Amino acid sequence: MSENLSEEILALLRCPETGQALKLATADELEALGVNFPEGGLLTEDGRKAYPVQDGFPVLKAEDCVTLPDMPSSETP
Repeated sequence: MSENLSEEILALLRCPETGQALKLATADELEALGVNFPEGGLLTEDGRKAYPVQDGFPVLKAEDCVTLPDMPSSETP
């Protein structure tokens, strides 16, 4: 996958929902999100959204995005 997505292309890609930059996800990052993208994926800067790569191209559609659920905020008494 990385051979198809050059650093120049990655620098231009943005999450269509948040506008955050995207980076290539490692297998460990995708596994931690519970995501199974056979060809790999892209993550937003905050690591909360993942987009698949199919046939060497990023798929930046909302219906294909996996979003990590919001974490409960810890409140101190």
